[in-house]
Amino acid sequence: MTMRVRRAFVFDAPPEDIWAFIADPAKRAGAISVVDDYEVHDAGDATWHVRLPIPMMRSTIAVETREVERDPPRHVKFVGTSAAFRVTGEHTVEAVDGGTRLDNEFVVDGKLPGVERFFERNFERELDNLEAALRAEVGVA
Repeated sequence: MTMRVRRAFVFDAPPEDIWAFIADPAKRAGAISVVDDYEVHDAGDATWHVRLPIPMMRSTIAVETREVERDPPRHVKFVGTSAAFRVTGEHTVEAVDGGTRLDNEFVVDGKLPGVERFFERNFERELDNLEAALRAEVGVA
């Protein structure tokens, strides 16, 4: 089963401020509550140490993420793979009437029982976390 979620945010901030956050793999990882820790490598690649509260996962799982598309300052896409799931995240920055729209799409393919169910129940909260982190970063309510 594949879990897909899309949401757009609109900010009263310039596109370059939104791009500076969303193009940074450390800031993207830091906004996700289930990422316990992370290391950023060359070229936007990173390792996320993810802890999901499901019975099959009693410790963190290393998720190797890598950027597969990057079109500054407009678009970035990454893919994360692990033994438990595969995640794809895509972010598109667009200038709109005095601000910026950020379109977000995430797709999760679970490999262990309970992974998709966890994301299905919690993805809206994770998107709330991403939006709050962005708003805090650019200083807008």
